[in-house]
Amino acid sequence: MLANLLPNINEIFVWKGMFAQHSLLEFNKTALMAFVSSAICISLFWAGSRRRALVPVGVQNVCEASYELVEEQVSVAAIGEEGRNWTPFFATLFFFIFFMNIFEVVPGVDFPATSRLAIPLFLALMSWGTFIVTGFVKQGPRYFWRNISPPGVPTPLKFLVVPIEFFSKYLVRPFSLAVRLFANMTAGHVLLAIFAIMTDQLLLARNSGWYQAVFSPLPFAGLVAFTGFEILVAVLQAYIFTILTAVYVSESIHPEH
Repeated sequence: MLANLLPNINEIFVWKGMFAQHSLLEFNKTALMAFVSSAICISLFWAGSRRRALVPVGVQNVCEASYELVEEQVSVAAIGEEGRNWTPFFATLFFFIFFMNIFEVVPGVDFPATSRLAIPLFLALMSWGTFIVTGFVKQGPRYFWRNISPPGVPTPLKFLVVPIEFFSKYLVRPFSLAVRLFANMTAGHVLLAIFAIMTDQLLLARNSGWYQAVFSPLPFAGLVAFTGFEILVAVLQAYIFTILTAVYVSESIHPEH
């Protein structure tokens, strides 16, 4: 049965451990996928850099092309030439998120680790801390005030502008980063589960006449279509999270931006 091949949808909300049923601190499926995603990233780029051929082929070609894509479309696009020094960080962030996202369409797993709020929230706080620390290093102790008090604003308006800037830059940014990734991946997981359950119920026609089974190709076609769409979403959400982090870092490096 198709529905039995998918994990229970309650896995989104219930933190069930792999070795103990009632421990919130137990090693669970989400933690396992985070470790596996880390291992895939390390193994992939280790294999790609192990033999540095002048003309890259195979894994080396894939790794170099992927790294250069992040460098050009994220680091340089958001920060400029100085951003090339940030490419290792942005590439790690992008591929780590991507591999956690793509588990959503892996048969037998069908569950993205990023649909648990703890993972996106941790990544968002890491990005938040990165651009704040970078701002203090690049701009000095006055970075905090410069970042929430735009130049040229009349003094009376600063009583309105400063709280708005503080709220948007120091509170909304990490929250929006986390919720955007979490909400999109959770919605995709729920959507695929619904189409799979609809297909299963119509195909087996447990509670109604057998003639309803002829409608089962409709939700199955939706399942196939949305599976392809979720692959695109996995890439897109990893890119959005990474490029926004790069934009925030750029503002910390270049205050005029």
